Amino acid sequence: MLAALAMVLAACSGSSGSSGDAGTTTIRLALDWTPNTNHTGLFVAQQQGWFGDAGLDVQILPYNSTSPDTLVGSGAAEFGIGFQNSFTFSKAAGADIVSVMAILQHWGSGIAVRADRADITSPKDLDGKTYGGFGDPGEAPKMAAVIKDAGGRGTFDTVVLGTSAYEALYSGQVDFTEPFTAWEGIEAQLRGEPLKTFQYTDYGFPDAYGVLLEGNGAWLAAHPDVATTFVQAVQRGYQFAADDPATAAKILSDANPGAFAEPDLVDRSQHMLAATYMKDANGRVGTQTAAQWAGFSGFLYDAGVLVDAAGKPLTARPDFSTWFTDRYLGATP
Repeated sequence: MLAALAMVLAACSGSSGSSGDAGTTTIRLALDWTPNTNHTGLFVAQQQGWFGDAGLDVQILPYNSTSPDTLVGSGAAEFGIGFQNSFTFSKAAGADIVSVMAILQHWGSGIAVRADRADITSPKDLDGKTYGGFGDPGEAPKMAAVIKDAGGRGTFDTVVLGTSAYEALYSGQVDFTEPFTAWEGIEAQLRGEPLKTFQYTDYGFPDAYGVLLEGNGAWLAAHPDVATTFVQAVQRGYQFAADDPATAAKILSDANPGAFAEPDLVDRSQHMLAATYMKDANGRVGTQTAAQWAGFSGFLYDAGVLVDAAGKPLTARPDFSTWFTDRYLGATP
């Protein structure tokens, strides 16, 4: 990982927040994956010219195997796309990252089984089954907690498969996995292999911010005005995507020609995110609360899976209210 990071740092070299051509300020933003509807607001802001209007040269870095948490924490990118789950592990281990905007207000993922599994009607039926996982240390405690909350024992087998877990689920090699509902869930429907999904919060499990915009802590402290300008342009892009998902989906597709084999997937995904995941109770995008941070991230601490930079379990509960800020957001939708 260190070797990979060194290569990325070399590729992304240059002073952070530096002035570019015509007095613009360069912002490097690391993606968590190849472009998808979790990123729509970024491409809306870019294609609508809102970054340029704000004097920003935003360089959307292509996805690579080094996580945005690492790139942002090390200063190889000023901002990145993350998740409350992975952010929690990285922050606990000392990464200099701050969540500056919630792109999704809720979990974007859920527990999924094949729709034709009549023997599985609740998470409690997953006892003794096989989970196709991704190697995240928080996966097993989370799944076990949801199964117990549904009335089960929380006992199951795990095989780590990464993104191959989806094909393993379709073929029956595993019984359940954790897809993004607004992407793999829709993709499964389009390929004629629909899924049955159980949402964590339906069984009393804490909600979480499915997708985040995170920034480098030191850079944010040194460039508060530029940070505000950038975050509000991003917020404007995601608010547009939440309010006009059809147009936003087309902008995403046009900005990434050839990236999507099924245009209907992009459109349906963007509509689902806009309807269910992106806005808070007041219709705004981006806002965060200390209670939601303390809920799921606190669960991970209580489960004993958070470790410090030395790999030792945390011995004190973090102050999760210091892990995020809404100070850079605009006041209105």
